[in-house]
Amino acid sequence: MVEHTLTTADTAVRRYPIGVELTTEADGVAGLHARIWAPAAGKVELVIEDDRGCAVGSAALAAEATGYYSGFVPNARAGARYRFRIDDRDAFPDPASRFQPDGPNGPSAVVDPSVFPWTDEGWRGVSIEGQVICEVHIGTFTPAGTYRAAIERLPDLADTGFTVLEIMPLAEFAGGFGWGYDGVDLYAPSHLYGTPDDLRALIDAAHSLKLGVILDVVYNHFGPDGNYLNKFAPQYFSGAATDWGEAINFDGDDAGPVREFFITNARYWIEEFHFDGLRLDATQQIYDRSTPNIITELVSAVREAAGDRNTIIVAENEPQRSSLVRPREEGGSALDALWNDDFHHAARVAATGRDEAYYSGYRGFAQEFVSAAKYGFLYQGQSYPWQEKGRGIPALDLPPTRFVVFTDNHDQIANTSGGRRLHQETSPGRHRALTTLLLLLPNTPMLFQGQDFQASQPFFFFADHTPDLSKLVRAGRVREMSQFPSIATADGTTCLPDPADPKTFARCKLDWSERGRNAAALALHKDLIRIRREDPVLRAQRQRGLDGAVLSDHAFVLRYFGESMGDRLLVVNFGARLHASPIPEPLLAPSRGGSWRTVFSTESPKYGGWGTPPLETISDGWWIPAECAVLLTQTDATTTPR
Repeated sequence: MVEHTLTTADTAVRRYPIGVELTTEADGVAGLHARIWAPAAGKVELVIEDDRGCAVGSAALAAEATGYYSGFVPNARAGARYRFRIDDRDAFPDPASRFQPDGPNGPSAVVDPSVFPWTDEGWRGVSIEGQVICEVHIGTFTPAGTYRAAIERLPDLADTGFTVLEIMPLAEFAGGFGWGYDGVDLYAPSHLYGTPDDLRALIDAAHSLKLGVILDVVYNHFGPDGNYLNKFAPQYFSGAATDWGEAINFDGDDAGPVREFFITNARYWIEEFHFDGLRLDATQQIYDRSTPNIITELVSAVREAAGDRNTIIVAENEPQRSSLVRPREEGGSALDALWNDDFHHAARVAATGRDEAYYSGYRGFAQEFVSAAKYGFLYQGQSYPWQEKGRGIPALDLPPTRFVVFTDNHDQIANTSGGRRLHQETSPGRHRALTTLLLLLPNTPMLFQGQDFQASQPFFFFADHTPDLSKLVRAGRVREMSQFPSIATADGTTCLPDPADPKTFARCKLDWSERGRNAAALALHKDLIRIRREDPVLRAQRQRGLDGAVLSDHAFVLRYFGESMGDRLLVVNFGARLHASPIPEPLLAPSRGGSWRTVFSTESPKYGGWGTPPLETISDGWWIPAECAVLLTQTDATTTPR
């Protein structure tokens, strides 16, 4: 085994403060520079391995006063495999590895990020206004489940009208399949889907089609298998618990290098992969009492890393702490948007009538949708009986774009006994009406992969672990799903698929031939996104730009104020045909003596409906078809009698 000569840390030019990078010394010698935080170690070596996993060289790293070890190894190249050996005992993968070609328990690989031929020099990024998001899981997005295979489907997403891909977590995780929320190597894109350059190619191709790409990242815990951070520094963890594992130490003793690790990770995805932003998972379980807190610093790091490119940073926050999207000067973190679970929960109750478990705080009535359209979150501090405490904080003054609305996502589809999408849980007409509301609200809409063509494939929870861990995961999944009384029955729990079964994973892969077969569903989504993009009143997404009124428990109207461009009227009915006469509601009255003209209806035969007669009559009030949504604009003509 070769003993390598190394130089001191201060002569190397590094891009990031941790990990292994290819670099060149001041004297022109090329090689790699390693830097790792291991404050309790007495000795750290970088061990080079061959393709068989045998050590072929090593270099002792120099200790720094901060607990870091670092050193330069000359003549090392991209592709070299390595581990760090601690105190002459075991060797472990790099916690900041850029690639794990054999998975999280194998050696790390040196990556040269400079060789990829980017073609997106003119790309200016994306801002939250005007976006339509598609949430994607790379492993099930295509039959092949790779970055390269995903490239082939990007034209279809652009054709539908999507503008941003939100990719579920990619950080390396153990096993052959999984959702990605149990990642352990946060800098290493999963080898299951391809190489780092394959991921770069996906993002470059998306930008060529004017599609932004944001990455879902998990900064609240690490997965249970393949996580070696505590071998280097137990200080990475706080000792507190999250729902999925030990919490990260963002505010305790020795938290500085921990914060640096995560802030650098956020920068890394933006700089080296050209991601257009991040989605922060479960921020309520990122525990930090510091000022500024870690979320605020992550946002600043992303903006700085992007330079003059626009970025989007959205977050999941179950308690709906709307302060996260407020400016820093108002005590916020300056996020762009938060997921709006309230809208989803109300929509699912309206669609299915199921108000079990966390849906029990919603009735699915018209007033909830009017309030959601005007104010975003439905819970802004009121008592939420399911949790026996208040939910949310005031958000009445926030712009509508700050709320990401959806009727399907990975979590909520999986939280049904059969992994069923919403269109499989309700009637066609009601689903078309909900889809129209989703895509014409002034918020930021998000759809789950395949939703635009009503894919029939389920989306289950799946995770490939060791046999013992798989048993624990399955038992935990049964406990979690048992919050729903319907599923808690013996019949319900036995129907839950085994998360570790490869067939569970395989059943979730999209069948893209359905995009051609389900023409009516695809046409509905394409037309709605086009209307959203082209109509100047709907496109404006103005704050306080609409008002609404309840017509019945299941019917309501939203009026979009267009000022000089005229108003728009969206009439939505989730129930039976409604005859409204008399109708003393001023929002239904057209301005300046004109009348309303239908420009879109979910009851068009093009989308599978029956057709739409005029809603308003001269002598008999309004007749609103069952389970439909109708968009009207103003004309100067008088009302058509019938």
